[in-house]
Amino acid sequence: MKTLSVLGSEIRKNWRYMLVNGVLFALLFQVAMLIALMVRFQAFPNYTTFYNWPEAVSVIIQSTPSIRDMAPIIWEEWLIEIGRMNYDYGTGISEWSLNVIPSRLLVLFFVGAMVSLCLAMVRRDTCQAGVSNTLRATTGVGTLLIAMTNATMSWVVCCATPTWVVGLAMLGLGVSSSLALEQLGPVLSGAGFVLLTAMIIGLAWRRARNRRDPEGVLAHA
Repeated sequence: MKTLSVLGSEIRKNWRYMLVNGVLFALLFQVAMLIALMVRFQAFPNYTTFYNWPEAVSVIIQSTPSIRDMAPIIWEEWLIEIGRMNYDYGTGISEWSLNVIPSRLLVLFFVGAMVSLCLAMVRRDTCQAGVSNTLRATTGVGTLLIAMTNATMSWVVCCATPTWVVGLAMLGLGVSSSLALEQLGPVLSGAGFVLLTAMIIGLAWRRARNRRDPEGVLAHA
């Protein structure tokens, strides 16, 4: 219970910091993906499409009888599409694009908030420098797993669907091999959240233990 008390205290103390960093992380990750696409394909985007996300969600809710089917459909609804259209083929074909999806923005927001809480707790932790570096590295691994598997880039070579494995294909991994790894996305993302959650709880436990230690020392003095 003391661990939960410490955790609650840390969240109350850092909630503004967590909120700001969560929003910044979600937005900056979109910018980073767009820059990566422009650098990879050596071209600027030439079209932007805005979608009426609230209306699309409303239509899905009204027309989908099963809640089990409704949730994954809403999860993949787009808000903005920014990309490069090739007009050499009739009305044009999207060669690559960044798809801004509200559900993924929400995931990235939580990641940014969790990371900011981890870093705030690590800075105040009394552990040695080497241990602090290990904690930061673990936080980085968890963040990378979640961010990587929530990338929403599309490439015509990868069936033009926004998926995290497009990044792997862009880095040089074979398209067929990249697509074969797509099903591992939820597992890797879940592993990232487990790492970050374990970090937060572990740091709160260390703080609670450090608070008890001085009392124990004085009691036996």
